[in-house]
Amino acid sequence: MKTTTLIDYTLHLADNALIIGHRNSEWCGHGPVLEQDIAISNIALDLIGQARNFYQYAAQLTGNGATEDSLAYLRDAIDYKNCLLAELPNGDWGQTVLRQFFFSTYQYFLYQSLQKSTDQQLAAIAEKALKEVTYHLRWSSEWVIRLGDGTDESKKRILQSIDELWSYTGEMFQPASYETLAVNDGFGVDLAPIKINWDEKIKSVLTEATLPIPTNVWMQSGGKEGKHTEHLGFILAEMQFLQRAYPGSEW
Repeated sequence: MKTTTLIDYTLHLADNALIIGHRNSEWCGHGPVLEQDIAISNIALDLIGQARNFYQYAAQLTGNGATEDSLAYLRDAIDYKNCLLAELPNGDWGQTVLRQFFFSTYQYFLYQSLQKSTDQQLAAIAEKALKEVTYHLRWSSEWVIRLGDGTDESKKRILQSIDELWSYTGEMFQPASYETLAVNDGFGVDLAPIKINWDEKIKSVLTEATLPIPTNVWMQSGGKEGKHTEHLGFILAEMQFLQRAYPGSEW
């Protein structure tokens, strides 16, 4: 039972990193300026690297010939456990950087706690990933402040982005069944204190950006348990095409 929970928990972490990493990779060659094009592409690479580490561990736990590739490319949408926030379309630059800010803040505090996991492999992956996420958080928060406290047009766009994304943020802190079991087994992270730290950081940055703190309480959910938006299907159709069309292909 513990192994099943550990696999599900590890896949959740992997799927989160892979899907938002893939979304960010869609900006490659399309960034507003060369420096930021490179920055968002590097963030995508960091996230996909995190996903690889988690998938490799999940494959080791799963056995039966599972590999990081089979877990990434041969599962269906219903088997993915990423938060809905990660799979939402990029929108404009403001929406992308705001999504990254929300998600990186979550990852930052999550990985800080995961370093203390009783599972040494999860703790090691979190320790390495935290160094990358620290940069992701700084980069994205600076952009939110720049857009919020910038021109009338940039403020309008970041406000629209808040309206688009805010209702998807609550799911990150609603524990799925395997997250609750993982906490009980000692290797998972309690999301309640993560939520408190997340709220404080979000409030601090939005205030500096002269942006309002959303007050609506209704939140979307379901992604952690395999209930996704239609957007994930399109992501997987693109991401998995080669492996499914030519099974077993290698570089």
